[in-house]
Amino acid sequence: MSDPGLKATIRADTVAALKAGEKIKVGALRMLTAAIVNKEKELRQELSDDEVREVAAKEVKKRAESIEAFESAGRQELADKEEAEREILRAYAPEQLSEEQVDVLIEHAIASTGASGPQEMGKVMGAVMAGAKGKVDGSVVQAKVRARLEG
Repeated sequence: MSDPGLKATIRADTVAALKAGEKIKVGALRMLTAAIVNKEKELRQELSDDEVREVAAKEVKKRAESIEAFESAGRQELADKEEAEREILRAYAPEQLSEEQVDVLIEHAIASTGASGPQEMGKVMGAVMAGAKGKVDGSVVQAKVRARLEG
């Protein structure tokens, strides 16, 4: 078990949040732990710290989607709870790339694939997402690549 790693940190943070009575943090960390355990069962192996970060990134994305859904349904109190959970989980997710870094990755991918139009968007997306390794939201990349290839 990679105990001095990220999973141990999450366990320690969960215990600390329990002792401090931070219900939202405890809930978010327990959901993250459950997602990690599910992924480990799926893969039938312990997750590395990088894989744990990928799971955390997926949980952050789920919260972002939930926030959008709750806000559009007029449920601001639930959106606020999801926002708080997302902020807690961001600490365990990979650091997100800046707009400039994403632009550089896109330019490099276009140059390396030789893409010249929107029909070659898949090649560029594959190259960018492989280079970003979970550090950027795919929908952001997709919009930027589409704008770049169409314009």
